[in-house]
Amino acid sequence: MPSITTDQGLVHYEVAGRGRPVILLHGWLGSWGLWQETMGFLSQKYRTYAVDFWGFGESGKRRSSYTVPDYINLVDQFMERLGIEQAPLIGHSMGGTVSLSVAIQYPKRPSKVVIIGSPIVGSSLAPLLKLAGRRWVANLSFSLWGGFYFLMSLYAPLISRAPGFKEMFLADLSKTTLESFLVSIATLRQVDLRPQLDKIKIPTMGMFGDRDNIVHPRQWQPMQAGIPTARIERFKKAGHFIMLDEPQAFKEKILDFLQSEPNQT
Repeated sequence: MPSITTDQGLVHYEVAGRGRPVILLHGWLGSWGLWQETMGFLSQKYRTYAVDFWGFGESGKRRSSYTVPDYINLVDQFMERLGIEQAPLIGHSMGGTVSLSVAIQYPKRPSKVVIIGSPIVGSSLAPLLKLAGRRWVANLSFSLWGGFYFLMSLYAPLISRAPGFKEMFLADLSKTTLESFLVSIATLRQVDLRPQLDKIKIPTMGMFGDRDNIVHPRQWQPMQAGIPTARIERFKKAGHFIMLDEPQAFKEKILDFLQSEPNQT
């Protein structure tokens, strides 16, 4: 199980393929497992890394390292430790928000950024996710774990009906802690990248599912307003997990973007 050690805890990752590096970042309650099919596809042309954020998947679960700013720093540390000077960042949901933030705070790290169903503004999160960022809600959910787990098993098919999604979702949920569950979504809810988007000078692409019920599907609008040269791709039949709902179109557009020549200055 490949990993790096940081002052904030262990960072687990998976890697496949050879060539130029590409880094994949999961969303809230997720893990690297979301990217297995994507890794299999991209690893034919790229050395593809999928990282578990602190508090999720197989990474360390220390109390103080679960904010969005912590994850921005994690990406910089990860690239530094592995000797990756620059690479495209592809992030789903919270992972996309982190990717854009890395481009703002560490502009030499990403060569391109792809976000998938990611909030530009934290207020775009669905009401249930905003509620999850309240301490009393998180405490109640984890103290009544059996009931909470059952409710989430009923909720999973409403997010995606892709084969195997429910099992993956519940397995990832089981690996979270109270603090990682709470702090990550509470800080994501407070994010507003709009005032800083004009600092991003690298190629960017936003992918948004019209049926997304986790992040408002029109978050492409503030992205396009802040980065007028951003490439926007909308998926009419997809929800929050575009890579699972429309896998073929997703892979084609990702590969086309990665292989395209930079058109931003």
